[in-house]
Amino acid sequence: MEHARTTDVLIVGAGPVGLSAAAELRRHGVRCRLVDRLPARLPYAKAVGIQPRTLEIWDRMGLARAALEAAVPMRGQLIYVNGREQARIDLVLPPEVPYGFAALPQYETERLIEEYVGGLGTFIERGTELLSFTQDEDGVTALLRTDSGAEEELRVRYLVGCDGAHSTVRKGLGLSFEGGAFDEGYMLADVEADWDMPHGYGVRSMHRADDGSTDDLLVCIPLPGNGRYRMSTLVPPELSEQGADRGSTQGDGVPHGLQSGGAPELSHIQAVVDRLAPAPATLSHMRWSSVFRISHRIVDRYADGRVFVAGDAAHIHPPTGAQGMNTGIQDACNLAWKLALVIRGEAGPALLTSYDAERRPVGEEVVGRTVRHATKGIEADPDTPRTIMLREAQLLIGYRDGPLAGRPYGSADAPQPGDRAPDCTGLTEPVAAYPLRLLDILRGRTAHVVLLYGADADVDGLAGAAGTIRAAGEPTDGTPPGAGLEAVAVLARDAEPTGLDPLAVAGYRDAAGEFARLYRPDGPTGFVVRPDGHLGARFPLADTAAALSDYLAALSPPA
Repeated sequence: MEHARTTDVLIVGAGPVGLSAAAELRRHGVRCRLVDRLPARLPYAKAVGIQPRTLEIWDRMGLARAALEAAVPMRGQLIYVNGREQARIDLVLPPEVPYGFAALPQYETERLIEEYVGGLGTFIERGTELLSFTQDEDGVTALLRTDSGAEEELRVRYLVGCDGAHSTVRKGLGLSFEGGAFDEGYMLADVEADWDMPHGYGVRSMHRADDGSTDDLLVCIPLPGNGRYRMSTLVPPELSEQGADRGSTQGDGVPHGLQSGGAPELSHIQAVVDRLAPAPATLSHMRWSSVFRISHRIVDRYADGRVFVAGDAAHIHPPTGAQGMNTGIQDACNLAWKLALVIRGEAGPALLTSYDAERRPVGEEVVGRTVRHATKGIEADPDTPRTIMLREAQLLIGYRDGPLAGRPYGSADAPQPGDRAPDCTGLTEPVAAYPLRLLDILRGRTAHVVLLYGADADVDGLAGAAGTIRAAGEPTDGTPPGAGLEAVAVLARDAEPTGLDPLAVAGYRDAAGEFARLYRPDGPTGFVVRPDGHLGARFPLADTAAALSDYLAALSPPA
């Protein structure tokens, strides 16, 4: 057995979720190792939907531009029942939302994040499998088998399982994974379609029997490339008889994902298209195909001591609305900044309990909603179209009831602690000759950013608050520093930031009034923006010291 080596965090699984965890940890300066049992990236367009919230996260990382250049827009979905168009869903979001919906094959998503992580000095250790692990009060001891077949014992401070529906980490923790599975099997294929359908629109075409049940189904999601789609349909009897559903649970009773045996041929997909496509279509250039099963399950807890699960290791559900991968990426980002603070000694270990408290309710909601949409259709959702779009875009995810949300302040319908921090445009500063978005100002930052809003008359108060923020992030009397605080001043549209000392605080003017419209400050107001883009606190500027003290205390609760 090889001699043990030590790092801060071991991440098991190098799909989009594990890669995102590694990216965020490395951005925060945390050492990590990223292992995956597969010898190479899989060439399958499994998860293809990129939600606007994910693009916001990638913007903070500096990854959004590369993703936009590789992706194609998702403009909506056309729904047909028994050959007649029943609904046309246009994916329209409020103008202040900086990104729309996009489609990108999973292997491209993985390539982009892998290249980003490599630029930060961390590389996937391919062909390396986690065999077992134990944990104690001081860390985790993991046993790995490398691509050479040798075993290696590794000592780390924390272990994060991003290893999918059949997670070794989840099993090692003994977590329950309650839920169920759909009876139907499905075919999945990456093909090109020669047909006359609107560019950028997905297609969902169903045949309903006399009793109202769906007995035939075709779902087409556009991909980058001329006429290219990921198509999914019900498995025909001949493939089921060939054993398409056998060997699917990997010994854990969880039938989910791509299955072995009975891979569809182009003719199988073409037959369904001939029956259900809303326009004549000829398929060609099938890049790959598989059969797959769908389960819906969630763990009883996302963490146990120093070990965590994220993504499909924690929750699996129907692919409706492309919620799974995007939810997992947000799991990883939520956990990573908290691990970084604890590892750097800037927050107490009890902060890590907020990961389960904040993310498991999100997982439960996503599992329930995707099951409803898969069985009844999104068109049957009782919410307003605007609410449906914002929720599908994952812009309504929030933690108002979480342990880190400070006291609300101001109007109840204004962004409050726990909510997503809205982006806004029209911010100017004295040198730049063009307006900025708030995301432009936040891009690349890993610290908590405290936004200070006021008018010309509040300049002295803004400067004083900036000094308080700076002092809160510095060590005193040998104690660890605060959670990395940075101050940014935003002055009202009729004010000028020239009265602020740029060496003391960065100053911007709300020239378009968008910050005031979206954040609804109640006079001079401060906002703490967490590293994951959610609000941690909202407070009157006069109470800056007390509000920051309360928030930093929430990051280091008693163990």
